Amino acid sequence: MIPRIELQELVAFARKHSSFYASHFAGVPEQVTALTDLPVIDPAHYWKGSQDLDRWPVLTASLGNALVFKTGGTTSDGKLSVFERREWQTLVEDFGRSLTGQLNKGDRVANLFFVGDLYASFIFTHDALAHVQPGVVEFPFTGHVESTVLADSISRHRINVLAGLPAHLLTFAAWLEHQGRRLECIECLLYGGESLFPVQLQLLGRVFPNVRVASMGYASVDAGFIGASHRDCALGEHRMAQGHSVLEILDEQTGEVIEECDRTGRLVMTNLTRRLMPLIRYPVGDRACWRELERTPARKFALMGRSADSQRVRVGVLTLLPDEIGDTVQRLTGSDDWQLVIEQAGTKDILRLKWAPDAVQPASADTDRRLHHALIEHYPLIEQLNADHLLDVVIHCCTVQELSRHPRSGKRQRVLDLRVYDRLPMEQR
Repeated sequence: MIPRIELQELVAFARKHSSFYASHFAGVPEQVTALTDLPVIDPAHYWKGSQDLDRWPVLTASLGNALVFKTGGTTSDGKLSVFERREWQTLVEDFGRSLTGQLNKGDRVANLFFVGDLYASFIFTHDALAHVQPGVVEFPFTGHVESTVLADSISRHRINVLAGLPAHLLTFAAWLEHQGRRLECIECLLYGGESLFPVQLQLLGRVFPNVRVASMGYASVDAGFIGASHRDCALGEHRMAQGHSVLEILDEQTGEVIEECDRTGRLVMTNLTRRLMPLIRYPVGDRACWRELERTPARKFALMGRSADSQRVRVGVLTLLPDEIGDTVQRLTGSDDWQLVIEQAGTKDILRLKWAPDAVQPASADTDRRLHHALIEHYPLIEQLNADHLLDVVIHCCTVQELSRHPRSGKRQRVLDLRVYDRLPMEQR
């Protein structure tokens, strides 16, 4: 819950300084008493024009002292997210403090997140670790380090914590198992950016026999700090970052605010710390459910997969933009009937692009092959993930009737995440 005065100030500021919010709040009374007085943001509308930061109507001021990151796609077409430097410091300080419960004084942490090309994860982790109290020792390898170098460095420098993306950590674990090596010195594995699943945890446990596995927290480059990871959280669970953001879970069809536990809806966030790029009732792209009763301090919630209207889909280290994929399907097939289905088989993700030809341009023998080639051309990381046995991409021509629709509304679901999120264990020891 946002104090009424703070909410009123946030809305008034956004209205005054952002032409996007002036239009978005046009039908909203001057005096606002609750978040439910405000419309939920349409992400497609919000991000329109974000590639031109000098004209993007969301921003409340011109860029002067800021950091710019991309949220997905290539550098030329990915959405850009901006932080005024003081906002960035608030973000990493709050996130760093939330990590205090996951780390011990003097822990030696290998930062294995990725850097460069406007990616934020390595820089974000590096800055956040500086605010963990009491202090830890960071080894900033990045995700580009060779497995041989990393394994030898872990032993030589007595590194006991690994922090990185699940897909990269699983690749390293698979390499260790192939080499017949176990690293008993690794006591903690902190992951971020994607979920981990039970079969994947089994692989990690085989090569890191003494490890405790936990989320390092829930954040994104567009929305910022969304949820903190505490020792009492099962994998996939987080707690609201009090004072930094306020979360709502809304029914995906009616928009009704969900307060009861274990009922899944789409997760909507209002950020309390950002003014250059305000986020007020912004859908973060995930589905979630509450795990604790209303008004519980730092209320716990569980992630339940990507929402059907998500603006981006994360599969391992791969970020896909559904709008881009839709454009590709339309260009190559002439059809607008398509769907992304994410499944899992063991430690491997299965990404299935289903599409239905229309009567004017029926499917030809090589259409599936051309779609597969176009996906790899736009997302070359697919080939590496496939070689590492972490991802299979399947193109499936089908009938319109085979494309899933929501059972209540009948609407087409562009993204269908079928990975199982509600059977995740507590932190692994």
